[in-house]
Amino acid sequence: MHCPFCNTDDTKVIDSRLVADGGQVRRRRECVECGERFTTYELAELVMPRVIKSDGSRQPFDEEKLRAGLQRALEKRPVSIDEVEISLSQIKHFLQVTGEREISSRVIGEEVMKKLHKLDKVAYIRFASVYRSFQDLSEFQDELNRLKKSKSEN
Repeated sequence: MHCPFCNTDDTKVIDSRLVADGGQVRRRRECVECGERFTTYELAELVMPRVIKSDGSRQPFDEEKLRAGLQRALEKRPVSIDEVEISLSQIKHFLQVTGEREISSRVIGEEVMKKLHKLDKVAYIRFASVYRSFQDLSEFQDELNRLKKSKSEN
């Protein structure tokens, strides 16, 4: 780590502490050359995979787009913002732990559907109807029947 005062590259760590619920490390450093002290913060950088769209194009993962999709499906439903944020974090965590550099939008969509299925059945149907491009009422009915069957099995 370069000293911000004299720009030498020889500094030593004096003290390290966990901060932000263990998500960061705070380090007190001292420059070996000039003796000045300063603080640095260290955190893990977890890169989100690029998204491979159905047309084959690739784009960076967009957390706001994912949040907007969840919120649209959950509009006027009795689901708290905290529950939405928890689901969003779980989806992001799922994508990070795959270890893949690129991931299909289909995989993301299926993960969103799993979360919505647990959160709210109406929101799940809303999302599924757009995601799976339902063309008529029979496709809605088929999905409703699957929901009823999964509910009776649980």
